[in-house]
Amino acid sequence: MPRSRRRRSPPGALPGTLIAEEGAPREVRLTLVSYSPEDYGEMEAESVEQCFRQVGKRDVTWINVDGTQDAELLVEIGERFGFHPLALEDVINTGQRPKVEDFGDHIFITAGLPHKSATVTNLCQVNIFLGPNFVLTIHDAGDAFEPIHQRIKENRGRIRKMKADYLAYALIDIVVDQYFPIMESVGDQIESIEDELQENPSPEIVKGIREIKRELILIRSSIWPMREVINSLQREESEIIADTTNLYFRDVYDHTIQIADIVESYRDILSEIFNVYLSITANSTNEVMKILTIFATIFIPLTFIVGIYGMNFEFMPELKWRPAYFIVLGLMVGVAVVMLRFFRKRGWM
Repeated sequence: MPRSRRRRSPPGALPGTLIAEEGAPREVRLTLVSYSPEDYGEMEAESVEQCFRQVGKRDVTWINVDGTQDAELLVEIGERFGFHPLALEDVINTGQRPKVEDFGDHIFITAGLPHKSATVTNLCQVNIFLGPNFVLTIHDAGDAFEPIHQRIKENRGRIRKMKADYLAYALIDIVVDQYFPIMESVGDQIESIEDELQENPSPEIVKGIREIKRELILIRSSIWPMREVINSLQREESEIIADTTNLYFRDVYDHTIQIADIVESYRDILSEIFNVYLSITANSTNEVMKILTIFATIFIPLTFIVGIYGMNFEFMPELKWRPAYFIVLGLMVGVAVVMLRFFRKRGWM
């Protein structure tokens, strides 16, 4: 039976990092895929030593570690493969920004794999160690790389004909491509907010705008450094990465530029939507204030008339007139009607 390890509870998970739900820990799995143009093999590894012994038997060996919470296992992997201690530290302490480090005999790459759960977008840290004839991935992304596994197994495309650097490219490419469905989902949310703004500009729109902006900030904080990572890889003067693979990295670089442009355009659209909401709210308030001002203006002369006849002077001839009450009421109604017609003629109501 393959060895499995339960995850330890992390001392503190950083924002944007996927972890197993409390009470339902996942097992750490060691899987190994090795291939050449004519040969293929895969296995569930029982130990790190078994993985290490398989390296070099075929052209490329891909070791996949699904789980990052077993620190002892990660240290054992690092010591057996000779990985730099700083790289292992970044693997254990998840929540790192995407970066690339060239240690001579191996290259260490950290990327952020986006994951949409309900209405929240999280980032799962993917760690890739690239050697001359092997690739070792450490992550909590589950079966995110299963399409790559199937391509190797079924010998589709050129992946079996290429070296380990092309496998690293394929893994990075699938990470970057995961951003496009997320951006499409964000675009749908923005369209919904625009429709709601036209039909019912409520304060809930502001809440929705803030949630989407937080999501875009998270994506931007990952895709911008990811762009620099890929740019460094395609310009890397390393014997591990062939010149022919640099062309493929350039294509992934174009994808990161496209995603970054979409993020910026969505941020501009959200700012415009917010400004439109403020404008609609201000116009609504102005309409209310205009109506109140019109009524207040009408009642000013009426209050003046009432104030005059409310004075307690003894000698006021109108007080002795029998029709004086009705005359004053008629005068007040006449003043109100004249003012209403004046306001309507000026287009104020």
